Amino acid sequence: MSIEVLTTEDLKEFKTELLSEIKKLILSQDAAQTKQWLKTKEVLKILRISPNTLTNMRISGDFPATKIGGIYYYSYQDIQQMLLQNKQSY
Repeated sequence: MSIEVLTTEDLKEFKTELLSEIKKLILSQDAAQTKQWLKTKEVLKILRISPNTLTNMRISGDFPATKIGGIYYYSYQDIQQMLLQNKQSY
């Protein structure tokens, strides 16, 4: 069994790499939220709902979508509007 010694420099390098990865994640989330049109997977992730729920909402007309070449696209603005309309205070 070998023992590795961590130095202060190792910890600083780890901190720098960790912060860099966190920034990338935050920027990628911001990029997804600023897109005008989102695919089904992105909408499911944002709303945290099942694919069946989204399909039912689309079919019932509660959540409009645009279909191009077999892929459904949802307006980010529609998502925001729906969330604001269903906002409840507790």
